[in-house]
Amino acid sequence: MTEMVHGTLPLRAGEPVLPRWWRTIDKWSMAAVLALFCIGLLLGLAASVPLAERNNLPSFHYVQRQLAFGLAAIAAMVCTSMMDPRQIRRLGVVLFLVAFIGLMLLPFFGTNYGKGAVRWFSLGFGSVQPSEFLKPGFIIVTAWLIAAAADINGPPGRAWSFGLLILVTALLVLQPDFGQASLVLFGWGVVYFVSGAPMRILLVVASLVVAGGTVAYNSSSHFAGRINGFLSAEIDPRTQIGYATTAIQNGGFFGTGVGEGQVKWQLPDAHTDFIIAVAAEEYGLVLVSLIILLYGTIVIRSLMRLTRERDPFIRLAGAGLACIFSVQAMINMGVAVRLLPTKGMTLPFVSYGGSSVVAAGLTVGALFALTRHRPQGEISNLLLRRGR
Repeated sequence: MTEMVHGTLPLRAGEPVLPRWWRTIDKWSMAAVLALFCIGLLLGLAASVPLAERNNLPSFHYVQRQLAFGLAAIAAMVCTSMMDPRQIRRLGVVLFLVAFIGLMLLPFFGTNYGKGAVRWFSLGFGSVQPSEFLKPGFIIVTAWLIAAAADINGPPGRAWSFGLLILVTALLVLQPDFGQASLVLFGWGVVYFVSGAPMRILLVVASLVVAGGTVAYNSSSHFAGRINGFLSAEIDPRTQIGYATTAIQNGGFFGTGVGEGQVKWQLPDAHTDFIIAVAAEEYGLVLVSLIILLYGTIVIRSLMRLTRERDPFIRLAGAGLACIFSVQAMINMGVAVRLLPTKGMTLPFVSYGGSSVVAAGLTVGALFALTRHRPQGEISNLLLRRGR
């Protein structure tokens, strides 16, 4: 991989790892992640208690597990954010290979937990969803391949990345997991677009997506049911979307009050896929706006930092990671307000879930690692020197 180091800035000799990490990390984005995690715990105290009671578990069983998952995710985020770009590439390859092998083994050793899709490995004390870890690994590997294609005598990285895209998407669709497949497609499109590749390939991919969606609609009653429910003018108030929509409407601007919401007693997934409905009902538009602001802070600040980077791999991988992180949040909230069909996707750092929150920690950690201030200087410094 080409490392553009012309005009490097001097390192601080002998500076320890932790002070250098703290000096170069985006502290505002880090604070936004921690705030999202705290909000998730707050909402978990409300949303998961009814589920624990239905399952004859201690009232705060799921909150305690979420705290453990969250601490593991924060540790993964901090450790990953200390890596340099070369280590991030290696981490991405390992994540992708392990998760890809896991996807291939799911039909033989996976379970569906009664949800109709084989997406998890049951470990007895918990479960693992390989597709959550596949996304950051795939984005990093794709960025590496496409950036390497720009090198002299470089590999055909764009063609290889497209082949991986088709293979990964096919495995996800076979589960079926159309939500994660759409995220992978979107992430690849972002990396490909940022690299300056021809638009005709993106148009080909878009055509394949439309064709695949048509086939899925005609062959999968589960997929067709979700699309029909989304397009229907009437909302059945006894469905998950019906309960979530009613909760959001009841919340208004300031909410019904802490502990006063009803949707948590009506939805089995109130602590995961529809956690934003709990936030809207009990805390109103105020908390929902704060959550959106926190996600926007992470993504916008990261993209602004990436515009100053000179290494093509950093720009591509960082843009892809930032976009899949933000789009996953948009899809989760969009489903709750009926702007999108039901996807079964968690809200990063806020929803309950082991695989999702740890994978989000790795994703954001890699993003923070790529957006740290680096000694090679920014692209604007090089342009200014060339202009003199």
